[in-house]
Amino acid sequence: MAWNLAGTLYENCSCDAICPCTWSNLARRATNDDCRGVLLFEIDAGGIGEIDMSGTTCALVIQAPALMTDGNLKIGVIIGDDASDEQADGLSQVFSGSLGGPLGEMGPMIGEFLGVERLPVSVSHDGHRHHITIGDVIDYDLVEELSPEGKQVELTNIVIHAAGPTLGLAQANAVSNSPFGITWSGDGLAGFSNGFSWAA
Repeated sequence: MAWNLAGTLYENCSCDAICPCTWSNLARRATNDDCRGVLLFEIDAGGIGEIDMSGTTCALVIQAPALMTDGNLKIGVIIGDDASDEQADGLSQVFSGSLGGPLGEMGPMIGEFLGVERLPVSVSHDGHRHHITIGDVIDYDLVEELSPEGKQVELTNIVIHAAGPTLGLAQANAVSNSPFGITWSGDGLAGFSNGFSWAA
């Protein structure tokens, strides 16, 4: 089944900013004993088969060993509860990797699939600050890192991130996350906010 999705990523993980896993293309260990993260994708355009996916949201939750190339990742999927049943089915297939694409390439690294949940998702914006909540299990602020000229600082030539190869840096504050029983919290944590475009 052919599909394409485009929109904006809002990511936070439990590493200190900047996440060493990402800038090193997985050669460096996470800040802590493991890496716990959520990647929220706000989908502005695209479709899965004949199903229009505009206006939907989907989050990928990950718990990985400190050196992510060790594999045995745990992943779970959270779909915004305003998606139709057809949209939710399509998103669960894309984000579980069963329809290929960037997330399908993660398949060999996944040790446990934690399932799919439907929860309300909210993304609010105040200039370069974004506030993300998902049910009562995800809550964090993302503040984009800006240059002296007011442009977002970016990492480029990132080949191992699903939303790469260019990632916009952001710092996550007021983090209080516990999806699928995976908990992390704090200020000054790693984050990214940038556009993405996928197709398969």
